[in-house]
Amino acid sequence: MPRERSPYSVQAVQSALELLELLTGEHAAPTLPYLAEAMGLSRNKLFRLLATLEERGLVEKEESSGYYRLGLPAAELAQKMLKSLSLIRIAHPVMETLARKHNEAVYMTVLSGDEVLFLDMVDSGQQIKAASLVGERFPFFTNAAGKAIRALDSRDILERVFRKRPRRQSTVDVKLLEEELNQIRNSGVAVGTEGLGEGIITVAVAVRDYAGKVVGALTMLGPSFRMLTERLETEIIPSLVEGADILSFKFGYAKI
Repeated sequence: MPRERSPYSVQAVQSALELLELLTGEHAAPTLPYLAEAMGLSRNKLFRLLATLEERGLVEKEESSGYYRLGLPAAELAQKMLKSLSLIRIAHPVMETLARKHNEAVYMTVLSGDEVLFLDMVDSGQQIKAASLVGERFPFFTNAAGKAIRALDSRDILERVFRKRPRRQSTVDVKLLEEELNQIRNSGVAVGTEGLGEGIITVAVAVRDYAGKVVGALTMLGPSFRMLTERLETEIIPSLVEGADILSFKFGYAKI
């Protein structure tokens, strides 16, 4: 049975996804004529669609046979999606425990390029709380989650990031940021009062895998009138550190 299409769907995107799905199947001759007929598109429209996907490496054409197949970037994208789904599945129970214990929003955040992505959330039951950030991205240096992740990267990371995008240097004190990352590296905890909205306090602790590589950060946030210093130091930070240790252990990481 064909899927019912939303009135908000974009036809070109629908066609691209259908084409990629078609190419994952087993076809004797996935040529342009075959694919056009299978999708009910003109050869001209399908050619333009294939050309667009080829530019991104998602589709490749065998010149000798004229057959189309998925490109390596498509496989890499699928692996990233599976990794994200695995991370959510493993992290969510720990996030639920923390959210119930402290009644504050808990997120699993990951690095995506030079940005931190808020991947999953367990919300608080508080009446006053921040809007959901799931799916939102922020430059890593603007918030505790990004800093907790980047602090454990190689020490020349800032030089590489800001060399690639020099315009950021005008708004960031790189030396001050480097000192902050060193402090986070030593303490294992990042606390932020900026980047995610006025009056929002964020606490984040990195999660590692079996190779010691950072896979993300367990992150809690709430309004400043609830996230008081004493509460952070005696309740929230110890809980987040324990939660991050549990997750790291589940990913095979063992502290020396």
